[in-house]
Amino acid sequence: MRSLTAGQLTAVQYLSLPKAERPTVDKIAAEAGVSRSTVYAWQKDPDFIAELKAQIVRNNVGELPELVGALTRMAIEDKSAAMAKLALQVHGMLTDKVEVQTQTSAQNADLGALRSRIEAVKARQHEKE
Repeated sequence: MRSLTAGQLTAVQYLSLPKAERPTVDKIAAEAGVSRSTVYAWQKDPDFIAELKAQIVRNNVGELPELVGALTRMAIEDKSAAMAKLALQVHGMLTDKVEVQTQTSAQNADLGALRSRIEAVKARQHEKE
């Protein structure tokens, strides 16, 4: 990840605020010393987005325990499957990721070779009988 400019970091500080507290994009651009279109372009940059998300978490880290507790209460009180799923995911007890292991062609070739050897041994035993 590359370092962001001072202007980008200024924009991150403002954009990470709740919408009601955030200045307009024009004011953010003026503070950052860039044009309005530059601020919009930054919002498409993966490094800028990553820093913006990190700043949002830093801004709200104190609220996270309450949020996680509220998810659990809502799941139980409202009997909400969606909230239960989210609460379990937050606690690392449920994941959408499914890993499937498949056989490679090399493994299949080895299996075929093994079957051939077994058949050859059987054929030799029949010849001896």
